[in-house]
Amino acid sequence: MQTIALKEAQSNLPEIIEKLTPGEEIVITRDDRPIATIRATSAPRKPRHPGTLKGTVLYIAPDFDAIPEGFEEYVE
Repeated sequence: MQTIALKEAQSNLPEIIEKLTPGEEIVITRDDRPIATIRATSAPRKPRHPGTLKGTVLYIAPDFDAIPEGFEEYVE
């Protein structure tokens, strides 16, 4: 865990935040005592879009939807 003095954090806060990796913490201190913690969160997920994998299935077996042997009693 990295520590930074309050004065340094005030003058360089955007750069400090930009350098953080997800899950990393920085403790801000005043007079060598911790007063605040900055923790980077994980990057936000991109929204899902239907059809992004369209055309990627290259082969489907002819019996793909056939009932496996021994499972006939489970079919209604």
